Amino acid sequence: MDPHPPLEPPEDVPPVSAERLVDGKIDSEEDSDDLPRDGRPRRYPSTVGGAFYLLVLVVTSIGMGIVVLGAWRTGVRWIGAALIFGSLIRLVLPSRDAGMLAVRSKPIDALMLSAVGAALFFLAATIPNQPG
Repeated sequence: MDPHPPLEPPEDVPPVSAERLVDGKIDSEEDSDDLPRDGRPRRYPSTVGGAFYLLVLVVTSIGMGIVVLGAWRTGVRWIGAALIFGSLIRLVLPSRDAGMLAVRSKPIDALMLSAVGAALFFLAATIPNQPG
């Protein structure tokens, strides 16, 4: 006998698509194909933040390539710069347009990205050269 039987889903909580969630709340208005909830025409790609997210990934990849080629300080600075850029973009864009840069709340996202970026800059500047 299983001591923990599987839980049945509650009947009073309907399943909700992630696309209907806006800042953690269910958006009750229905989407139309031509006009989103706010009445403005839809942009493609659907979020500007998605394009900036890809830019952050590309610059991070360039930084990783520089690290692999041997100039690790320069590569780590590129990665740090990409994260700080992502932090600034997250602060500027509204949550609706932030795309994959929006993971948590705007202040937490920006703080985490900028802290890691600044830490990478600090480490690249302060780690002494190794002999040999």
